[in-house]
Amino acid sequence: MKATLLTLTTLLLFGLLPFHPVAAQQTGTVEAIAASPYRIGERLTYHVTFSNFINAAHIELLVAARGQFFNRDALQLRAHIETAGVVNAALYSINNDYTTYLDPASGLPFRTQQVIREGGRTTDTSSEYNQPVGTAAIPDKLRIGEFPGTYDFISALYRLRALALNEGSVYYFMARNDMDGYAVEFSVIGRQLIKTNVGSFNTIVTQLRVPKDEAANKFRTRIYFSDDVRHVPVLLTARHPSGEIRIELAGSELPEQTMQTTTNVVKPPVNLPPTTNVAAVPGSTAFPSGLPFNAGEQLNFNVSLGATPQPVGTISLQVRARAKYFNRDGIQLGMKAQTTSAAQRLYSLNDQINSYLDPNTLLPFRTELQLQEGRDRANQVLTIDQDRGNVVTDKGTRIEIPVGTHDMLSVIYALRSFNLAPPKRNAVSILINNRPRTLFITSLKREMIDLGGQKIAALQLSLTTDDAQGDRLGLRLWVSEDNRRLPLRITANTPLGPARADLNIIPLVRQ
Repeated sequence: MKATLLTLTTLLLFGLLPFHPVAAQQTGTVEAIAASPYRIGERLTYHVTFSNFINAAHIELLVAARGQFFNRDALQLRAHIETAGVVNAALYSINNDYTTYLDPASGLPFRTQQVIREGGRTTDTSSEYNQPVGTAAIPDKLRIGEFPGTYDFISALYRLRALALNEGSVYYFMARNDMDGYAVEFSVIGRQLIKTNVGSFNTIVTQLRVPKDEAANKFRTRIYFSDDVRHVPVLLTARHPSGEIRIELAGSELPEQTMQTTTNVVKPPVNLPPTTNVAAVPGSTAFPSGLPFNAGEQLNFNVSLGATPQPVGTISLQVRARAKYFNRDGIQLGMKAQTTSAAQRLYSLNDQINSYLDPNTLLPFRTELQLQEGRDRANQVLTIDQDRGNVVTDKGTRIEIPVGTHDMLSVIYALRSFNLAPPKRNAVSILINNRPRTLFITSLKREMIDLGGQKIAALQLSLTTDDAQGDRLGLRLWVSEDNRRLPLRITANTPLGPARADLNIIPLVRQ
């Protein structure tokens, strides 16, 4: 049963089941590939339940980047699956990462990499897919609805999302797991409203079958895709002899850019009074198109405590140039937080954080912490391998993390690119005190807030974690409703009382 749970959870997510290998595929015509599912930065997280285990596993999917990989233009897709709770402790402990490199024109993979951590053992393998590049991969004759080429489980799911998914359509494709090939029949059977913990969705109902494999078809595997151009997998279900398997969407980040190559144009600020941040530093390497911030942006906050009118501290956030950092292309972020001289007797704080991000994914690859609270000091450097899902401290300690984990500074900038329209809920992995946790970013409402004597349209967000007391600090963040999504205000409950940090803005001069 241990291996069955792992196999079904992984294969259900990506549209495959353990069916019998076949030797060859047949031939006809297939729909052109749509770009909408391949949006760089899209992240989907899933919660897995199995029979009576309500917390069996979690899964993450990421469209990580487009660029030159292995000397060819490619998209990089990533997936992470990890068992949890009783399943992890008593049945089967896994923490696996999968990376697929595929041709942007055809959606076909040409290389896959797997880091498998099961039962205390770790294996790192890669596979090559010997397939033509681009449209050359599509033969002249295919039967209607048949995919050309061979897919792995990640690329298969995204290729399914790129279909029109018209009701009554039937599709056929080949998939490979290790050295075995599998034939899949994928049909669109209807529409249904699906309710999840993150909202209700109108979905397209699809079913997977394996021709001439009665045992596999007994699972009645179904995937429910959102009924829009993105075709996000909202829910996956299967019937297992030991109970139902459900893989349900728990969070999503859905950026607007597609897999097509974009130009480096920075959006101008709109609908917000001028702030103390400055324009991009002349001569700096251009940031990717569509980011809500650029090099040189500096945000300064005053921190107040309770009803005290005078600031007790300041926080400064700065985006530095895009350049080579530690032999990698990166963006450097900096944060400095300190108490004012008047508040030093009550509470002394002087913290600095530097975070170095991948420009395309906004995920950190290095974090530097210099923390000083009273007489206590702690310095730490974290080297983060997002591909393999681990962190190594400057003292050599190794920390396992989910692929796509943020640090405390990078997440502030990453969330500015999320879809934050209420009642949207996003979920990301974040490293706090050397432990990965899930951070839930919930858009509560739109409201006008008073900042520096000015009324500004804002979105109120709650920031909670998956801990038992995940909202004990009552963290709330207000961001501007314009394209910049500037952090305007953050509030929290502290042992010293309610605290608030407000962005410094330049007062409007009235004639």
